[in-house]
Amino acid sequence: MIAPRTAPAVIDTDEILQTVERLIGEVAGDEILLTTTITPATAFNADLELESIEFVALAEKLQEHYGVDFVQWISKKELDQIIALTVGDLIEFITASCRS
Repeated sequence: MIAPRTAPAVIDTDEILQTVERLIGEVAGDEILLTTTITPATAFNADLELESIEFVALAEKLQEHYGVDFVQWISKKELDQIIALTVGDLIEFITASCRS
């Protein structure tokens, strides 16, 4: 079992965005980073078109890096919320998890 990282004193959302962008590149391929600018408004479904297996791989990488339970968080959402999920939503979740 991987121990969660210790939360930094100040949470840098720009750093989280950069990390999430890197992790997306790792699971979906670096070419996605060449064709898409990832911002907090980037939608996982409409903009990135991530496959479910890529979403699972991203969840594992988030668990490893931040110690967050992405699967539990997303399981509480309705289908339309999951379809509309943005990078910003994920950043908010990571930020809130790191504070608690």
